Amino acid sequence: MDIGLILLKVLALFMALTFHEFAHGWVARRLGDRTAEAQGRLTLNPKDHIDPFGTVLLPAMLILMKSPVVFGWAKPVPIDPRNFRDPRRGMMWSALGGPVINLFLAAVLSLVFKGMLAAGIYVKGVLLFLIIAIQLNVFLAVFNLIPIPPLDGGRVLVGLLPPRQAMAYSRIEPYGFIIVIALMYFNILDRFVFYPIQIILRFLGIG
Repeated sequence: MDIGLILLKVLALFMALTFHEFAHGWVARRLGDRTAEAQGRLTLNPKDHIDPFGTVLLPAMLILMKSPVVFGWAKPVPIDPRNFRDPRRGMMWSALGGPVINLFLAAVLSLVFKGMLAAGIYVKGVLLFLIIAIQLNVFLAVFNLIPIPPLDGGRVLVGLLPPRQAMAYSRIEPYGFIIVIALMYFNILDRFVFYPIQIILRFLGIG
């Protein structure tokens, strides 16, 4: 097993998850909620966002199993919707911050990648890291936008629905991950995840 490749994947995952959670807290603070800041979670220090299972054990198992897709999650940034002027919309914009920053990171890294190639800078390890990081950030953004709570897309949908429908839909949150796993098992999510990923990567000139 290529230890160097494993380290590159771990580094890319830590970076993507750290920025993702930071963005949630940063948007929440902009909208009036300083909970993440007060608890020391409004930071880009990866150690403050590590979830033992989602950030360490799960990615490690996927890497050891040679899974074509390596993903995970960080410890959620604390957000108190009571501090928002409009709690539902506040949660929606805070949730959207994570996927948006991942797409932004992917775009920036793709520019760096293309710039290195154009300048004739062929540092294999750096180029490989950039490709891994771009793919991972795009995957996390698209996956998290699946409109099933507690994924970010689910919170966005709850923020867009009328109050009564939003309240009813939010009740599926305790079962959200079970639903997502079932949809993945039956390959129902392919068109909603992998096709958009391929389109975005082609747009970035990486696919």
